[in-house]
Amino acid sequence: MLNLENIHFSYGAKPTLVDINLQLEQGTIAAVIGESGCGKSTLLDLVYGQLQEASGTVTYNGEQLQGANYHLVPGHNMMKYVPQEFDLMPFTTVFENVGEHVSLQNDDRKAIITEMLQIVGMESFKDRKVKTLSGGQKQRVAIAKALAQQPQVLLMDEPFSNIDNFRKNELRRSLFSYFKKNDITCLIATHDKDDVLAFTDRTIIMREGQVIDDRETYEVYEKPKTVYGASLFDDVNLIPAGFLGNKKELICYPHELSLDHAGTAMTVNGCYFSGQDYLITAFKNDITLYIKNSKPLTKGESINVSVK
Repeated sequence: MLNLENIHFSYGAKPTLVDINLQLEQGTIAAVIGESGCGKSTLLDLVYGQLQEASGTVTYNGEQLQGANYHLVPGHNMMKYVPQEFDLMPFTTVFENVGEHVSLQNDDRKAIITEMLQIVGMESFKDRKVKTLSGGQKQRVAIAKALAQQPQVLLMDEPFSNIDNFRKNELRRSLFSYFKKNDITCLIATHDKDDVLAFTDRTIIMREGQVIDDRETYEVYEKPKTVYGASLFDDVNLIPAGFLGNKKELICYPHELSLDHAGTAMTVNGCYFSGQDYLITAFKNDITLYIKNSKPLTKGESINVSVK
């Protein structure tokens, strides 16, 4: 189990992490999400030992992990970190980079490296020098390099940010399936909801250095506690009590509203094609709502809106 207890950290006068308490059972895949500057990357740096907490403790299976004040080389034998800046050797091959920390005495060395390259879709590039790769290719090599060391805990900071959209989903499926199969605990810092919804067991929402929500991913999405939390996944509506016949204030997504003759009259002021459907913006007085609709609507058109 990875355990963070009462963690505080600051770069200066303003606190960066405030009273962080987290527990991750072995094999859990968790996402840390939040706006830029909320403390996601700092949290991963601190867990890995690249920073020293001002107070609190980080433990793994009961062993306290000491921070930067105690080690020249950060990290734990069973923990690896894939930061946003790739730790690769540019003038050596992809194969050599992935195998850098795999012992030459290991009889399965070649098989391990090959498997990791297959997982990230880089096997055909094994003989290429890293300096010739694109940013997304380097990112995949960095992930394979971390996995080749067979960690029990893997920390990843925006691991798919440089990877082409058409490759992301395949890579996510391959990676997260591997984590589950091998019981690897994964803590991923991301701003991308697609990294979160389909693949993580838990979602940890951060704001201004604090954890404001920490639940199963399905619950965090389906039952948001705040507009801020919901807005990390989609456009969000804050509907005052009584506006759509609702008895209390509601936080809901565009797909949870519909056009209904019995609904509240509003006026369309925007229509945006989003692939499978259209995002409609409509207003009444000083309230604007976002609604998903299968067909486009015209600005100025009168509609009636209700909660599904």
